[in-house]
Amino acid sequence: MTRLFAVFRDYGPGFLSGQPLEAQPGWPAHARFMDDLEAEGVVLLAGPLGDAEDALLIMRGDDAAQIERRLVDDPWTANAVLVTRRIAPWALRIGTLV
Repeated sequence: MTRLFAVFRDYGPGFLSGQPLEAQPGWPAHARFMDDLEAEGVVLLAGPLGDAEDALLIMRGDDAAQIERRLVDDPWTANAVLVTRRIAPWALRIGTLV
């Protein structure tokens, strides 16, 4: 059964502080990876959280382990630009997602 998950990813040791996301190592491959997950309907929402050094993703999956397995293939996981801090089931109570 597919569920919604909130995924919190922190900037890791591979993140170049002071550089925009588009200047981070492997940006083109990471952007393609995320676009593909969005096209598959796996990633519904994603982006950095304000000026903090983390990002929030809302993803669909059967369980947290499946989400983690999908993110292993992210080039930014391999080069430690992002590290997953937490994956939690998310119950949407107000509003809708397509």
